[in-house]
Amino acid sequence: MDKRFYIAENGCKRLDLFLSEQSDEFTRSRLKKLIEEGAAQLNGAVTKKAGAEIKAGDKIELTVPEAVEYTVKPENIPVEIVYEDSDFAVVNKPQGMTVHIGNGNESGTLVNALLYALDSLSGIGGVLRPGIVHRIDKDTSGLLVVAKNDKAHVSLASQIAEKTCRRSYYALLEGSLKEESGRIVTDIGRHPTDRLKMAVLPEGRGKLAITDFEVVARFGAEYTLCKFTLQTGRTHQIRVHAKHMGHPVAGDPVYGYKKQKLGVNGQLLHAFELELTHPTSGERMRFNAPLPPVFAAILQKLCAKHGLDWSAIE
Repeated sequence: MDKRFYIAENGCKRLDLFLSEQSDEFTRSRLKKLIEEGAAQLNGAVTKKAGAEIKAGDKIELTVPEAVEYTVKPENIPVEIVYEDSDFAVVNKPQGMTVHIGNGNESGTLVNALLYALDSLSGIGGVLRPGIVHRIDKDTSGLLVVAKNDKAHVSLASQIAEKTCRRSYYALLEGSLKEESGRIVTDIGRHPTDRLKMAVLPEGRGKLAITDFEVVARFGAEYTLCKFTLQTGRTHQIRVHAKHMGHPVAGDPVYGYKKQKLGVNGQLLHAFELELTHPTSGERMRFNAPLPPVFAAILQKLCAKHGLDWSAIE
């Protein structure tokens, strides 16, 4: 066990916020979990309240448990590494691959592949999700960043929380959008009757979700190709917001139309661009991933059908 001791010089702060300011080693969510598990003492007494008020002169003790070895097995699964250094890697996840184990997925995940392909991964996410800073859905393809050490993980997670990490997607939507661009702001949470789905909820009933969109190409009344940029990262956010606009992502088996005309396995949603600040050097970096062949082929056919120039979209 690693015991850490602090004395507050100033007051009027939450316990989790105070601890996060003492070190850049842990994410605030990780500290909150440690507190809720009884790892923090305030003036000699265990407190499980992350929001406990800290006053000047308070003595805080944090007990950090020893790291648990990964229980996930490395597997030699091909995965495209777009970029890698000693702090992080950017990978281009294929459609159909689950990011981490859970819900019956014990092998064949991106984490299994990364444990084989990379020399190290951060442990902040716990034994089931080593290195995973953020996720994309199983049937969504594209870029995500993976931390190789805990310091990088904290930096990257903070960038996502503070909206300085920019994540952009292409999505083919059903029908023709009226607007050329806009911002969708709603609360998103678990569907009230179907717990496997997410849904737009009344204000205050879910978590704030903000998505910017911009039309890239229109294919008559059939489809609209849109660029989406996440300002928050809620589960299924783009898919739920697309449905909320009345134009679900084409091929989406959960939020889309029951009758699919394109014959694809999963939604046509691709994380094509990722922009972030390097955790160590401070350099601003941008990464891109081309559309998967199936997605690109469908767009080429739609361009030909509607007399559009594919090279202007590609």
